[in-house]
Amino acid sequence: MTEIHLTNTRTRTKDPFAPLDPANVRMYVCGPTVYDRAHLGNARPAVVFDVLYRLLRHVYGADHVTYVRNITDVEDKIIDRARERGIGIDELTRTTTEWYHQDMAALGVLPPDAEPHATGYIPQMVGMIAALIERGCAYAAEGHVLFSVESYPDYGKLSGRSVEDMVAGARVEVAPYKKNPMDFVLWKPSAPDEPGWDSPWGRGRPGWHIECSAMSHALLGASFDIHGGGADLMFPHHENEVAQSCCAHPEGSFARFWLHNEMLQVEGKKMSKSLGNFFTVRDLLEGNWSGGWKVPGEVIRFVFLGTHYRKPMDWTEAK
Repeated sequence: MTEIHLTNTRTRTKDPFAPLDPANVRMYVCGPTVYDRAHLGNARPAVVFDVLYRLLRHVYGADHVTYVRNITDVEDKIIDRARERGIGIDELTRTTTEWYHQDMAALGVLPPDAEPHATGYIPQMVGMIAALIERGCAYAAEGHVLFSVESYPDYGKLSGRSVEDMVAGARVEVAPYKKNPMDFVLWKPSAPDEPGWDSPWGRGRPGWHIECSAMSHALLGASFDIHGGGADLMFPHHENEVAQSCCAHPEGSFARFWLHNEMLQVEGKKMSKSLGNFFTVRDLLEGNWSGGWKVPGEVIRFVFLGTHYRKPMDWTEAK
């Protein structure tokens, strides 16, 4: 059998890949927050991990790979965008999810084997939060539930950051109910006009980080093979996933291999609406960008794959 080697963020080494169960190779990749069209930066991880998915299917067999990519359909950006447009949250997330599927299909991205929506796993999130409180790894305060970073000694090992860097990088809200500035939200209260669910801590909604931990555990178990995503998610999102998952399910190891793709630039500069170099996938497909011509999905994919996934990618008109 072909031997695959993967650069593992967790170990900082390129390691031979041996799945826990060759009959069920399991991979989880953080998917989109559905409030708008997918931009180029959103598309890069979808293409990168589509290539890995295809490779795993080729080596182990299409029926022996389980690829999970989630949809975040409850989040503050979604709430704000629905208010701006004067439409319901369900309508916004349904429409933008359809857009995402269409755009990724145009890039030749295969659909994952499972695509859990966060709103479909609220009971699992509540259960996981309750387990963390019971284990002394989380605490309730003023309608919120927060993870206690001090309860997980290995916090920071995935990203390789010092405590000082993490405090600066987390952009955490300074809240009086936090025991430690680094503690992060697992559950927060919802206003009457915001989506919310009943819980032991009052009506509210989950924090962003708990979503992926609950969905990956429900679909892949306490230990699985690969977790992927953009390098911008390494901290705090993936660091927080590791901490809460390992504390809630100490019987498992969570993800054994961590893979991160680097970021994307446009003509050598960070993609930004203020610089006028911000493109969605649909803009390129339909010619609504500075180049003015329609870019086939195959070309977008080809340009993406012309740069190694762990290197910053520069999208240029010349390419």
